[in-house]
Amino acid sequence: MARFFMAGTNIEGGMAIIRGRDAEHVRVLRLRPGEDVIICDGEGTDYKCRLVYADKEQAEAEVLEVVRCPAEPTVKVMLLCGLPKGDRVDYIIQKGVEAGADEIRFFNCERCIARPETPEKKLERWQRIAEEAAKQSGRGIIPQVAWAGDFVQALDAAIKKELGLFMYETGEREALNTVLEANKEAKTAAIITGPEGGFAEYEAKLAKSCGLHVCSMGERILRCETAPIVALTATMYATGNLA
Repeated sequence: MARFFMAGTNIEGGMAIIRGRDAEHVRVLRLRPGEDVIICDGEGTDYKCRLVYADKEQAEAEVLEVVRCPAEPTVKVMLLCGLPKGDRVDYIIQKGVEAGADEIRFFNCERCIARPETPEKKLERWQRIAEEAAKQSGRGIIPQVAWAGDFVQALDAAIKKELGLFMYETGEREALNTVLEANKEAKTAAIITGPEGGFAEYEAKLAKSCGLHVCSMGERILRCETAPIVALTATMYATGNLA
């Protein structure tokens, strides 16, 4: 079933008026009167609708039912990722949204290879990727994609969450499954993963001194675009959001 977010849509008197880019999308999908669509307010509420009219500029749909989006996790997880090169960023955003991330932020650290001077200029494109992934996966929100700044700023964002997880590939670490089992009732969490070269030792020590759990995901070395998705999926499973 086609899914649209509320941008450009007004709902009044039991009717949803769809304009702008979403109206164009209705036309591209060749949706016809009588077909069902879902319009989401971006805050977790779904409007189940039936299309009654559509042209290239506007579409109208009758609201049949208003329900909470069943796809939204009970735990809000922020992914904080050391900025990787190229399309790895796109992959992390797309799969992170599909797996249930509430927010995704990128940051610079010691071993980041990619160091764009103005990463903020990429945010509009990154946000479009998040929106398309949210539609495809039936999310009730469009997770925000942001630039966290440097490593210290990333740590500052993480320590504000109920559970902070720092993924590290060497040295003294806690097993991720043990930490998650002990914190499965958490309502907010942050997962920090590194860039292609991983984290420097002093960065791991700083994360631990800030109260984050320095965690292992086993003996296999995961790529920088794989690690955040694996850690996020494990968190969703441990908190009962992958049943």
